[in-house]
Amino acid sequence: MASMYQPIVMSRLRAGLLVLLAIAVLTMAWWGMIRMPGKSFTGTPPPLSAEELKLREELVADVRKLGGEIGERNVKYYAQLQAAADFVEQSFVAAGYRPRRDGYDVRGKVCENIDVEIPGASPEIVVIGAHYDSVFGSPGANDNGSGVAALLALARRFAGSRNEHTLRFVAFPNEEPTHFQTPLMGSWVYANRCKARGDRIAAMISLETIGYFSNQRGSQVYPLPGLGLIYPRTGNFIAFVGNVPSRALVRQALGIFREHATIPSEGTALPQNVPGVGWSDQWAFWQHGYPGMMITDTAPFRYPHYHAQTDLPDQLEYDGFTRVVAGMEHVVRELANPSGR
Repeated sequence: MASMYQPIVMSRLRAGLLVLLAIAVLTMAWWGMIRMPGKSFTGTPPPLSAEELKLREELVADVRKLGGEIGERNVKYYAQLQAAADFVEQSFVAAGYRPRRDGYDVRGKVCENIDVEIPGASPEIVVIGAHYDSVFGSPGANDNGSGVAALLALARRFAGSRNEHTLRFVAFPNEEPTHFQTPLMGSWVYANRCKARGDRIAAMISLETIGYFSNQRGSQVYPLPGLGLIYPRTGNFIAFVGNVPSRALVRQALGIFREHATIPSEGTALPQNVPGVGWSDQWAFWQHGYPGMMITDTAPFRYPHYHAQTDLPDQLEYDGFTRVVAGMEHVVRELANPSGR
């Protein structure tokens, strides 16, 4: 009798082991890619402080300059792309830096990465970047005037600082189609030249479309079914997004942010082929072996004016935007000073 039932028992045992293995794999995936340190901010945020109100004024002014006065800026509207580059350079100079413009050819037109550097005591480098071009047909106030405004605001606040790691603030052209995820992206050129020099980049932060927030239920959607069961369906948070090899960076940065920020936040480290995960300049750094993450309001998964003519400065929610940048100042400071100096 025992021999009659042995195949059935063994089959059920194998099935049980497979179920346990699947549970273990899912648990590890949840722990490594989805579970994040700290707690997201909840409740009513306090009024903006005097320093935050000043920051808000800077962000509003810079977004209006890029998304309003300059408007659409790309290789089709090359004069505007150059005007945006000049504005970034002038803003760096006004903050006390000596910016570098590093050009490369795009079908007969010179496009330029613009960076400034604060040398640190160690050879490790923290790069904070944002693309200053806009997609064809859009003035790009949120995508990515908001990212550039945040970049400039953070650069102002670190001017003259002394840090363990070197800090670089970089503005990139040509993130948008038709150059998206090609060697003609400014960030790809930049990362490639960093790799050729042997630069030791410890972290790359891409500031990408970070100015729109909504308290309306259902305002947040996701690229994959099921993610809405894990993450909020209200688009009132800022997202920290990395690929799987960058999960330690995502967890560290989000943990710091949550200690200080007065806006909800979420984080994830997913395979880079998941839609949306690689949709900014951190992708170029991943291709060169550097850890990187994107800070974003999730763009097309929330923002109703994404890549549209209506992506104008008045569409942004500046109080939430200000709280994000204020929180990111703490993130940059602690990443640049890992010993807590």
